[in-house]
Amino acid sequence: MVIARKIAYNVVVNSVSKVLSNVLALVSIGLITRYLGQDGFGEYATVLAFLAFFASVADLGLYSISTREISRQGADEEKIIGNIFSLRIISSVAIFVISPLVVMFFPYPAEVKEAIVIAAASFIFSSGYQVLNGVFQKKLAMDRVAIGELIGKIVQVAIVLIAVKMNLGLNWIIASLLINMIVNFLIVMAWSRRYIRFKLRFDFDYWKKFLKEAAPLGIGSAIVFVYFKIDTILLSVMKSAADVGIYNAAYKVLENITFFPSMVVGLVLPIMANTIFSNKKKFKEVADHTVKFFVILVVPMVIGTLFLSGGIINLIGGGQFAESANVLRVLVFALASIFFGVFFNNVLIAGNLQKKLLYIWSFAAIINVVLNLIFIPKFSFYAAAYVSALTEFIVAVVSVYFAAKDLKYFPRVEKMLEIFFSGLVMAAFLFVFRSHNFFLLALGGAVVYFACLWSLQAVKSEEITSLISKKGVEEYEELP
Repeated sequence: MVIARKIAYNVVVNSVSKVLSNVLALVSIGLITRYLGQDGFGEYATVLAFLAFFASVADLGLYSISTREISRQGADEEKIIGNIFSLRIISSVAIFVISPLVVMFFPYPAEVKEAIVIAAASFIFSSGYQVLNGVFQKKLAMDRVAIGELIGKIVQVAIVLIAVKMNLGLNWIIASLLINMIVNFLIVMAWSRRYIRFKLRFDFDYWKKFLKEAAPLGIGSAIVFVYFKIDTILLSVMKSAADVGIYNAAYKVLENITFFPSMVVGLVLPIMANTIFSNKKKFKEVADHTVKFFVILVVPMVIGTLFLSGGIINLIGGGQFAESANVLRVLVFALASIFFGVFFNNVLIAGNLQKKLLYIWSFAAIINVVLNLIFIPKFSFYAAAYVSALTEFIVAVVSVYFAAKDLKYFPRVEKMLEIFFSGLVMAAFLFVFRSHNFFLLALGGAVVYFACLWSLQAVKSEEITSLISKKGVEEYEELP
């Protein structure tokens, strides 16, 4: 019961903190897009793409493996964290040192190259607190990490606001990210002292063993970067900064929603992992409810975006990013695929088929790079959007294929016709009243959709609450 309450508390605090952080992120993006314009925001997005590249290279798979190792019974936490912390600091410092050499070969203005180096510096601090996250996960204290991240985000938005008001330029916008990471690191480091006191360790034999185990995940991280972020870098090389800005104004909407399927799947993964072989009926029940939950969310998300993308982009970036609305209409299909891709990727992990993911991600990455190289020169950001949608669709479909083939699981979603019919009613409402206020349309569309679901008895409240309730956690604890 104590564990169940702690998990429920962590879920609530993490959910609220994530929502608030994403609201702040959207506020920050709104300030930055209006201040920098298409070209400046394109440069900003390019810098963040390089930060993602540095993170994927320096990750080395250490975070996931360190969390697993310290969670084992009798683990020497101080030895593990001391060694992994040292490894991450060395890899992130190395990235910072070589980053000027990397950007030297790209045709960017001097200010952008300087901003990339500043972003590389921020990774030193973010990598440090990511290692410590494993300690908080083990102690069921991720609420502290979430609060630290929220405080860091508030500081970042404050600095962005000052930079915009005082016209300080791109580098101060990027510096806000660096300061955010420093704040996160200091808060998490201070709170970690309650659970563990460690010092830097340099046990090279242990490093060798650990790196060998972590290598597949490290490679996977780099591959995921390729099909998730390489399009921005390719756009920045082959097209103008304005093209990058138009694409990323829409892409930021996608990025700020992708946390949600990961959060939901994170709640059900322990149950699926525990039941996939020992209690197939329970596994299928939980998995089917999760898929249905995602279908219920994805249908209005896609329909709403198709009708309201103009208002969404105007809210985020203003009138100068009007072209981004059509890009968003394409990217919403990538977002829909991400929901199911995340779920079925984790089904494979629950079924000990994580090696399959390397094949899936590698295939997707190759398709992504080849198609972007072929079509970006001619179709610019539209090519990047369509290729992103296709890539995420491939990941989802191939994951479903392996789940069905190797684990004999294929989802059965009850009331599917009723859900799609509710979506059509919502679409009709948005079409008829399309000239009305954006906020009224968004609210009205949601009300019409969920009212229709309810009237058709397409969803029961217990189906949703069972995914995140304390009862579900208690049931998991009682499973053999």
